[in-house]
Amino acid sequence: GIDLSVGGILAISGVTSAWIMSVVLGFDITTSGPDAYPPLIIGALAAVGTGLVVGLTNAFLITKLKIVPFVATLSTMGATLGFAIIISNGMPIGGPNDFSLISPINPDWMPLSWAVIGVIFVVTVVGLFLHKSRFGLHTYAIGSNQFAARAAGINVERHLTKVYALAGALAGLAGFYVYLRLGAGSPSSGTMRELDAIAAVVIGGASLMGGVGRMIGTVLGALILFTVQSGLIMAGVAPDWKKVVVAVLIAAA
Repeated sequence: GIDLSVGGILAISGVTSAWIMSVVLGFDITTSGPDAYPPLIIGALAAVGTGLVVGLTNAFLITKLKIVPFVATLSTMGATLGFAIIISNGMPIGGPNDFSLISPINPDWMPLSWAVIGVIFVVTVVGLFLHKSRFGLHTYAIGSNQFAARAAGINVERHLTKVYALAGALAGLAGFYVYLRLGAGSPSSGTMRELDAIAAVVIGGASLMGGVGRMIGTVLGALILFTVQSGLIMAGVAPDWKKVVVAVLIAAA
């Protein structure tokens, strides 16, 4: 399977989160620092919930309507990007924020931010869950041979629903992370992000045929991808070439 909707989920999750915090709750960009924590928590839950709903929609299209994953997630990608524009009227929605969450905790001894530490925590937990639990074993089994997995007693449809729901929820969390970086929910923030996601896992050694790949490889793939992009910009290469470099890295991997 594949999920092409992660970029669209990222966009609509950030926009929905910002819309709830600013329009529904009444907080704006003047709310900052510790005062922003309560609405930010609600915004984070809204972002994850939005991603979860889209993920479950993907699962329904794939497991119940029997639409192939490529087509099903391609359609939800278009729908989510469209709804993100509709909700935001095509403009970023500013809301409460505390930029200290994405700034180094202490430049002298802790260059990481609280947001990055949160990402590391989530990746570690999900990685352990993927490689050390029955859920992960069933995931690899379905990816390797769906027919054999079903013959072994695995409820393939129910498990795929869990996988796509989890993918949607994590993409929604990524959308909230982008909101923290921008200070706003932008409908264009998810454009072409699915290409970055595919590049990260392919560079990291995951097989698009299924059944092969490890979390540490995906992490390294993401680091390589964005380190190369940042390095090119620092070297004076025009940002317009960034997507070309991503395409070349995918082909090379």
